[in-house]
Amino acid sequence: MIKTVSVPPVLKKMNGFFERAGFEAYLVGGAVRDMLRGKNASDWDIATNARPEQVQALFRRVIPTGIEHGTLTVIFMGHHIEVTTFRSEHGYSDGRRPDEVSYETSIEQDLSRRDFTMNAVAVNLSTGQLCDPFGGKKDIRSKIIRTVGKAEDRFAEDGLRPVRAIRFASTLHFTIERDTLAAIPSSLDNIRHVSIERFRDEFIKIITGEKPSYGLKLLEQTGVLNLFIPELCACRNVTQDDGRGFHRFDVLDHLFYACDHAQCRGRTESDRSAGTEHIAEDCSIKDCGGHSSTGNPSESRLPIIRLAALFHDIGKPRVRSEEIRGNDARITFYSHEKESARMCTAILERLRFPAKTVRYVSHLVEQHMFHYESSWTDAAVRRFMARVSPPAGLGTLEQTIADLFDLRIADVSGMTNSSALLHSGPWSANLIEFRDRIQKELNNKNAVGLKDLAVSGTDLITAGIPAGKTLGRLLQELLQTVLDDPACNTKEKLLEIAKRKME
Repeated sequence: MIKTVSVPPVLKKMNGFFERAGFEAYLVGGAVRDMLRGKNASDWDIATNARPEQVQALFRRVIPTGIEHGTLTVIFMGHHIEVTTFRSEHGYSDGRRPDEVSYETSIEQDLSRRDFTMNAVAVNLSTGQLCDPFGGKKDIRSKIIRTVGKAEDRFAEDGLRPVRAIRFASTLHFTIERDTLAAIPSSLDNIRHVSIERFRDEFIKIITGEKPSYGLKLLEQTGVLNLFIPELCACRNVTQDDGRGFHRFDVLDHLFYACDHAQCRGRTESDRSAGTEHIAEDCSIKDCGGHSSTGNPSESRLPIIRLAALFHDIGKPRVRSEEIRGNDARITFYSHEKESARMCTAILERLRFPAKTVRYVSHLVEQHMFHYESSWTDAAVRRFMARVSPPAGLGTLEQTIADLFDLRIADVSGMTNSSALLHSGPWSANLIEFRDRIQKELNNKNAVGLKDLAVSGTDLITAGIPAGKTLGRLLQELLQTVLDDPACNTKEKLLEIAKRKME
């Protein structure tokens, strides 16, 4: 049985400052939990009996990040380390933050205020010895999430804690202990007071985990999902299977499983290694937890792909109808992609995602129903590329097409809850052929948008064409001409065509 852990050298050196001044210091929180799970931990939180002013006197570089609650950030050997004085908390009138904080003298008192037993284990930085008054080590080993003390009390103090319990269960692959789980539905009145931004941050962590459906189903089961995203709950029991074999699940399970299978895998190796950081910045993915900790740019796409997969069919309940064809009843969802995009925009705006993220994800949702046939002409391929081009300022066409292919793979996978690989299955040859034809057009650098035309609005005005709606329509007509015949994309030819159209 583990009784001590190895203290990282940086923390040993930092502890020397506390020790020489006569203070105790403990590593606490998620880092301890991860160490006990055999994982590396570099995001360190320290609890100490030193008061904030005493911590400030010990270290040269200190930021008062939460000094009103006894928390400072110490910059030590290049690390930002949160240091908090032992404390207890009293009164939670807003269901989120303590009304009063009192400093305490022992680590046991400090651990007693924490949310879950797995987060209430401390490591003495002098000895490496564990302090585990609530059996957190055993719960970690058993993969159990249990509150410190009575679940109803812990959840009444902070409405975010039930959501965090679900997030931890989902991302750590743990099980929520029975009484802790049962206390979540009775805490909904408190949960509804959680700020939308805090819920959004937990939500993003859930959907970017290894198996989002686990956490999403817990959110649904406990009533939390209905508080924040009732549109998803409306998808439950909306059937899709009419005997044609396209869908095995109702709309909600299909969305959950599509989210599970959404990965950044529908692109070529060159797509994986180039051009993704630009779009990641453009879409403000970093603002919703999207940058990869491993530095792999493809992983930075994951939140975008997962959001699009989760909401791509959310409009289906509103457009569902049945048609009788001969002796068969057919379920239809005409224009569901447009309704889904509209709803996706409203949901992501409500959850206060960055504006660029909202616009880009909704664009993917609206364009996800593409259908390619080998009989398409090259012009038809270019028209598709023009149609799915991202709105201005939202990145490159290459990245958008790669994201749409990833979304298609997730959609197909979500129909049966089995991984649909790009190079397997009867549907994949069609998608690969389409991708290759698109790549050929990209390599040829043929025009697919107004910005690609050899003439601009200024050129047309200089040629005597008045500004206004007529100019805009003319540019669109010139684009259609170039999509049909790329050889026309020269300044001379386009000006000639423009003047002819204005006669």
